[in-house]
Amino acid sequence: MKVLVIGGGAREHALCRSLSHDPAVTELHCAPGNAGIARVATVHPVDQLDGAEVTALARRLGADLVVVGPEAPLVAGVADPLRAAGIPVFGPSAEAAQLEGSKAFAKDVMAGAGVPTARSYICTTAEEAAAALDAFGAPYVVKDDGLAAGKGVVVTSDREAALAHAASCERVVIEEYLDGPEVSLFAITDGSTVLPLVPAQDFKRALDGDEGPNTGGMGAYSPLPWAPEGLVAEVLETVLQPTVDELRRRGTPFSGLLYAGLALTSRGTRVIEFNARFGDPETQVVLARLETPLAGVLLAAAEGTLAGLEPLRWSEGAAVTVVLASEGYPAAPRTGDPIEGLDEAEADGTAFVLHAGTRAGEGDEVLTAGGRVLSVTATGADLAEARTKAYAGVAKISFKGAQHRTDIALKVAR
Repeated sequence: MKVLVIGGGAREHALCRSLSHDPAVTELHCAPGNAGIARVATVHPVDQLDGAEVTALARRLGADLVVVGPEAPLVAGVADPLRAAGIPVFGPSAEAAQLEGSKAFAKDVMAGAGVPTARSYICTTAEEAAAALDAFGAPYVVKDDGLAAGKGVVVTSDREAALAHAASCERVVIEEYLDGPEVSLFAITDGSTVLPLVPAQDFKRALDGDEGPNTGGMGAYSPLPWAPEGLVAEVLETVLQPTVDELRRRGTPFSGLLYAGLALTSRGTRVIEFNARFGDPETQVVLARLETPLAGVLLAAAEGTLAGLEPLRWSEGAAVTVVLASEGYPAAPRTGDPIEGLDEAEADGTAFVLHAGTRAGEGDEVLTAGGRVLSVTATGADLAEARTKAYAGVAKISFKGAQHRTDIALKVAR
């Protein structure tokens, strides 16, 4: 099977790594890729938002499957011309991807499907935003209606900060605050059958102790030993399947990866948000635990044959990933700095490094090229072992101004 992955972050590196270990994959390509992905796949300099360009590349390569990784190409409709060309593609249509592209659309779908979520108001003026904030009270939750690379949400007790964020967006969704721990649950779907993966938890704040600004994610772990028994079955029944059924009923079937961000509140499980693709950094730990070859699962989703698939196999152990970010992230990340210690971090085989914001420099040099630079991931018999291995890998890597959280999975490991 010839597989083409679209994207160039750590999520796509994790996908490429898993696909490169799949015996069914005879050729692996990625566009545009990054310096790390280039070690396991042939990379191509393609505009990932240009559906015609991506389709032309897939045709030229004779791709049997195209996997669209990031949200921006999905919302831009890159999957649509691929489907029109008869090329199996893992990823929803532009219309179905509005589940992530518009918070207001997602709320409307949830209302139609009877999915439990936070009460909310959609606001386009300062007056509407102020009224909504007062209706719910602090802490305030203000979400940019559109894509914001995981950084469009402000949760604050400062009313002026909440109003300022609302004013900076064209349209916002203001909603009640959901208490309780958060869980990420991915599901692969072909538009009818829904196949949930294992839960994970990520860490959105930049600094230890969940302090600092919201980021795209500074680390993650799986499994969640504290999660209620039967959580996955409950979410499948009350959230995932009803959402997929509602989208199909509307004539916009969702095929690809449906990501539910959940809050386990005192009043029950509630949906915080939906994404239309694998989450980053949770993908890094979820795929590290997946033992079933990945390509066949993604192809079954693309071809509508998930119902005939055997149950997925998972390792009994644990996985932890720690994100190394550049100086100034998330506000104004510094780029262009040489990265040292990449080979050393992987030398003993206890951890592996997934590239996010990197590019090739002179010779073998690898340079920083984004806010989140690397994800150092490790597996172990339990979370404590996986965490120790991941941080041992982190300790061997350096670049100017590198920052990372030191408390990923710390509480649960203890």
